[in-house]
Amino acid sequence: MPFGALAQTLDEDRVKELVLEAIRENPQIVIEAVEILQQREASAQAQLQAQTLTDQRMLLEQDPNAPVLGNPEGDVTVVEFFDYNCPYCRQAMPEVQGMLDADPNVRLVYREWPILGEGSVFAARAALASRNQGKYEEFHWAMMGMTGRAEEASVMRIANEVGLDIDQLLADMESPEVNAHLEESMRLSQALGFNGTPSFVIGEDLLPGFVEESVLLEVVQKTRDADQ
Repeated sequence: MPFGALAQTLDEDRVKELVLEAIRENPQIVIEAVEILQQREASAQAQLQAQTLTDQRMLLEQDPNAPVLGNPEGDVTVVEFFDYNCPYCRQAMPEVQGMLDADPNVRLVYREWPILGEGSVFAARAALASRNQGKYEEFHWAMMGMTGRAEEASVMRIANEVGLDIDQLLADMESPEVNAHLEESMRLSQALGFNGTPSFVIGEDLLPGFVEESVLLEVVQKTRDADQ
């Protein structure tokens, strides 16, 4: 008799007993079921990521509301999601700088993604606001090179050091453009399945976590070759 038909003739408690007996006799069933579930979740996540890369490519690489460093006319775009309080982002800073120095045809798009507390949000808002004074790159590298946490006091100290107008900065931090950038970063990161910083997008490749300069350059060249 098929199990479904058998189950209909048994009460719920007896069905549970039979299932438990089967698991006790063959506990590998549970491991196999978990593996199947994980494989299905991974497959679904991969499909969502691929679809996001297809649907959101222009926004990821050409968003006019995202800072661009490196060569604005470069032939390969690297997108980095980061947080100023992320130690791995700070550790990756020289790797990213090395990539830009080694390959003059890289466009680096920054997505401010402050996920490590209020200090991170304040820092991200300040950095985005500094664009209105033409000092994003200088401010960004100074913030990434700081010691200690990025909090209001430390962010304002660095803002003074790089010559920002503090009154204008504070006003610009609440602008619609800043709000839109942060909201878009959160939406994109979730769709791409990122769960931490730094996270990189290069062509069809998603690179979560700390990445060495050599790997960044390798993926950049692979993307360049694929586009030719």
